Amino acid sequence: MDKQTAKLGARILENLPNMDSEVMQEWIDDPKGLQEALRQALCRFKTFKTIKLGTKKSVKAIRQAIADTGCYISGWANDILGQFAFTAATKETEVELVVVSVAELGFKDEAKYSVICKRAQQLGLALCPAEVGPQLRLQYPDQPKGEWLHVAMEPITDSVSNLSLFIVVHNDDERLLYGDHGRPDCLWGAGDRFVFVRSK
Repeated sequence: MDKQTAKLGARILENLPNMDSEVMQEWIDDPKGLQEALRQALCRFKTFKTIKLGTKKSVKAIRQAIADTGCYISGWANDILGQFAFTAATKETEVELVVVSVAELGFKDEAKYSVICKRAQQLGLALCPAEVGPQLRLQYPDQPKGEWLHVAMEPITDSVSNLSLFIVVHNDDERLLYGDHGRPDCLWGAGDRFVFVRSK
């Protein structure tokens, strides 16, 4: 048994409730049952919101729609929207979003962006299409004041070569689509919250 497997086993045992010995023996005798139980345990994240992609067919239409709702696009986010790497879905499709903090992914203090994404994927989540950023801004008019949601996505290189992410923000009296750093080594604190897509 390698160290990583041993460490995972120790963490599972640490967090198991006081379980009936017969149930424990069933898990031992039925590895598939254990795998299914673990899979269900890892799907503990509640759905935050289901949104539609592909409702706007161009960046121009997305920008106009955000303006029409009384929201704003920061210069950084506008830069990302204008990059070739940003694409919108060609047909309407729904995605189920999950919001998790760095702490909820198991990191007590801080973690690198690449590590955050890897852990989330291990727990049944997936990176968002970049379109989730502007679409969430459009479809989340009742965002609580003071909330910052970082969109976990493949970073887009902006016009000054920064790897960048979208952030959906309600800052003071403004609802914004914002941009921020998306470098793999960028550190995020335990309280920072990320939006992922639930894997199908």
